[in-house]
Amino acid sequence: MPDMLILGTRKGTVIIERSGDTWLPRGAAHEGIPVCFAARDPRNGAIWASLDHGHWGPKLSRSQDAGSTWQDMPSIKYPAGARHIGQYLPTPDFDPDAPTGEPEYRDASVYKIWHIAFGHDAQPGRMYAGTIPGGLFSSDDGGQSWELNRPLWNHESRGGDLFAGEATSATHWGGTPASIDYGVFEPGIHSIIVNPTNPQHLYVAASSAGVIESRDGGATWSGRNKGMVMDHLPNPEADWGHDPHYVTACRDDPRHLWQQNHCGVFYSADGAQSWSRVSAPESGVHFGFPIAVDARDGRTAWVVPARSDEQRMTLDNGLFVARTEDGGQSWQELRAGLPQDNAYDIVLRHALDAHGDYLCFGSTTGNVYLSADRGESWQCLGHNFPPVYSVRFG
Repeated sequence: MPDMLILGTRKGTVIIERSGDTWLPRGAAHEGIPVCFAARDPRNGAIWASLDHGHWGPKLSRSQDAGSTWQDMPSIKYPAGARHIGQYLPTPDFDPDAPTGEPEYRDASVYKIWHIAFGHDAQPGRMYAGTIPGGLFSSDDGGQSWELNRPLWNHESRGGDLFAGEATSATHWGGTPASIDYGVFEPGIHSIIVNPTNPQHLYVAASSAGVIESRDGGATWSGRNKGMVMDHLPNPEADWGHDPHYVTACRDDPRHLWQQNHCGVFYSADGAQSWSRVSAPESGVHFGFPIAVDARDGRTAWVVPARSDEQRMTLDNGLFVARTEDGGQSWQELRAGLPQDNAYDIVLRHALDAHGDYLCFGSTTGNVYLSADRGESWQCLGHNFPPVYSVRFG
């Protein structure tokens, strides 16, 4: 049974602790600072928070005493000479396959540390971080120093090795609307998966590029987008340019991966070698941001549906969680304990988590809901939290 919830919110890091059958929130840490992601390292218990300072830029903070005190950690920086090909917000008549002029090279700078992941038990100091504009960083000393993964940064899908000179290929990594607040339109890495049975086996997901896999610890990377569909592309089944919102894998059987995608829910039972769209639009299961998978049964997953990217609202003014137990062949609507009138909750990509039979999600309207029975029923832990960006069991 979990004892702690860690929320990254618009106004700080909030920890909610279980006392018997009651969950009690503490006062926020990092008060007034947006925290786009916060999670606990299962290997040593440290809690990490990614801070999105408006003035000072992105920073990392760590607590080694369950959130009682925090310390600033070294910032993540791109190395000298790191460049990328600039992206622009598409217009309605944008054609990604049309000829373009010379690429515009931009010096890389960290706009946002979007995701943090922890290495395998056999790698006690290993951590990963994903950023906007699409960089994957790793640390082997517990976050004291960080190194850009150059094979992914220099991948041919995004122009080749720009450290060495001019682009040798076109870039197929598009921007993400999540970067617009920073005055840019650049890609971002928001999902990092370390295979629990093999520390050399990694997946990352980038908006807007797709899913990328490494089987050699990040030395080489390959796109894993077969079967994914991006409806608004001229070629919906293109190798690149897809917009997964969040990707996750089953802990005990990582052959099973799930993603909530801009264009539907997608499921893979073969380690992302292929994907199937398993949406059920007639039941409202199609668009949304977060997805969680059962740790033991890779065919069981949960999503919190939304109406559309343009209308980030509940489908019928009622909030529900959808669950599948058969790999997306069928979906159940779970509504008990959730508001069914005048609900405007949207749940962002990192704001849903599962732990055994427990699930928890937080919304942009500051509501946090918990289920102890696999989503069958829900209780509200509070209505007045700041907008919630991430939820993780501690």
